[in-house]
Amino acid sequence: MKKGVVVFTSLALLLAFCVPAVAQPSNKAVETKVVDTFDDTGDNEWTWGIQASNYVDKENGFPKMAYFEAQPNSLKVFNKEGDTPKVLGVQSSFLRKGENWFEVYPEKDGKPYEIPFVGTVTQIDFWVWGANYLYFIDLLVRDADGRVYTLPAGNLAFNGWRNVIVSVPTYIRQHSRLRSGPKTMTFIGFRVRTDPDEYVDNFNIFFDQLKYTTNALSNIFDGYELKDIDFGDSSSGSTTTKEENK
Repeated sequence: MKKGVVVFTSLALLLAFCVPAVAQPSNKAVETKVVDTFDDTGDNEWTWGIQASNYVDKENGFPKMAYFEAQPNSLKVFNKEGDTPKVLGVQSSFLRKGENWFEVYPEKDGKPYEIPFVGTVTQIDFWVWGANYLYFIDLLVRDADGRVYTLPAGNLAFNGWRNVIVSVPTYIRQHSRLRSGPKTMTFIGFRVRTDPDEYVDNFNIFFDQLKYTTNALSNIFDGYELKDIDFGDSSSGSTTTKEENK
């Protein structure tokens, strides 16, 4: 009798391991999505704006922002014939040392615009050119409940290009269960802060290739298309009465 039980158990285990992988549904689709290449092609629905703290040298037109033909060496392999890669550059100058800052953010129709993320984001990365100043750079995001979070991205005390990768903490709510308000986490912009003891009279920084890694199917479920359906004026249009059914 014991021998029969052992044989049956072995067959059950064998069948369990032989079940094809395709029989197991998956709700994961890890993708990398490019937010902006900073090539200034006009394809995006947003442009970029800039603002700075009180002691910026406004008289001489700071902060200044412009596009330049340049690119990190590591990205040149992806160029196609006829491409003209560009980067977004910012030059700042403050009138005194201290806790100065400036922000680079998306704009739409002349107003700040927050770029919505797709899926559940695990990390955000971008290329940044440092001038070896002890400045600090942060990413600003808004969660699906409307709270703004600052994600530290390190300092800029290095020369040349560097790919910066920022992990998104799991405690940030990226999807709202409510039908009103924000639907997903959004990107607000970059913030660059000066160290109180660092020089502030002549600083340059450049940005390229802002993108993020996401599980695009994390918030997709059976019947997802009904989530935001529009009822229009049909609140009572489909109601039938007993008289109509006679």
